[in-house]
Amino acid sequence: MSGFSHVSRLVPGEEGVFHGDIHPEWTIGGKPNGGYLLAMLTRAALTVVPHEHVVAASAHFLHSPDPGPVEVTAEVLRVGRSASQVRTRLVQGGLPCIESIAMVGTLDPSAKPFWAGGMPTPSARAQAECYRLDTRGASGFTVAIMGQVDLRIDPDDLGFGVGQPRGLGELRGWLELPGEDFDPVSLLYAVDAFPPATFDVQLSGWVPTLELTAYVRALPAPGPVEILHKARLIDDNRVDESCYVWDSTGRLVAQSTQLAGIRL
Repeated sequence: MSGFSHVSRLVPGEEGVFHGDIHPEWTIGGKPNGGYLLAMLTRAALTVVPHEHVVAASAHFLHSPDPGPVEVTAEVLRVGRSASQVRTRLVQGGLPCIESIAMVGTLDPSAKPFWAGGMPTPSARAQAECYRLDTRGASGFTVAIMGQVDLRIDPDDLGFGVGQPRGLGELRGWLELPGEDFDPVSLLYAVDAFPPATFDVQLSGWVPTLELTAYVRALPAPGPVEILHKARLIDDNRVDESCYVWDSTGRLVAQSTQLAGIRL
């Protein structure tokens, strides 16, 4: 296995430029996971400003890069007392692949939620009762990234695996990074780690992320995270999905919304 902090690392070059390497095993059907790429971009953003944690990050995926060398540039848009904004771009072979803006600040480890009435609650079975996905994708292609993480789906949500999706567009379960705990950067991967929630509606091929916006709400406690991944609307060959991530104490630590392409 190649740990997340290792495969998402960047090496500084000239001012505002960083060099990285997309790992071939952190891919789905040979293409790198979008949350993994957003985390890589955000590492560059955190390097050029004085704040410690990513609070929000959004990305537009212009062209899917291949495994191999990439260049990331970071441009500081604003440095503030409590938060700063940084624009980043991932380029491969001269071709712009991802444009992102990150807001970085400092998360208070002693902060507690004031109100959470608008959020869903954790509802997956215990991690040990959930089914671990392997590298054989439900649509026939290889999901190499499943050999690098421990991703488990609630048995009640696995109808797509036997050709019987329920039509709810909802997947629940657990995610663990073998050998390391989650931090704010790796939570950007967690919000995009699950299979498409549309699998619970109808199986399809690749569901590429077009735009992804993620919020990191709190510093995660050590251990695996529980995830709810939900499709909202499929229309005109596009779907929007929402993802919620709770840490091992049951606190919501990250959430996201993404727009993805889909062919049914």
